[in-house]
Amino acid sequence: MSRFCPVTGKGPLSGNNRSHSLRATRRRWNVNLHTYKVEIDGKLCKVRMSARAYRTLNKSLKAN
Repeated sequence: MSRFCPVTGKGPLSGNNRSHSLRATRRRWNVNLHTYKVEIDGKLCKVRMSARAYRTLNKSLKAN
């Protein structure tokens, strides 16, 4: 499975590790993906989404 959130479209970011001597080596920051049970059209489905997307969904459900 790829490191990709289907709800928000977030994917991994890349950048550099910097050592004490400031040598640069490539690294990636992966998305914080978790498997959640979400109700879609009245059925429980397992969805692998980012923790931020799940929090946003819960917040919008509580507001309504």
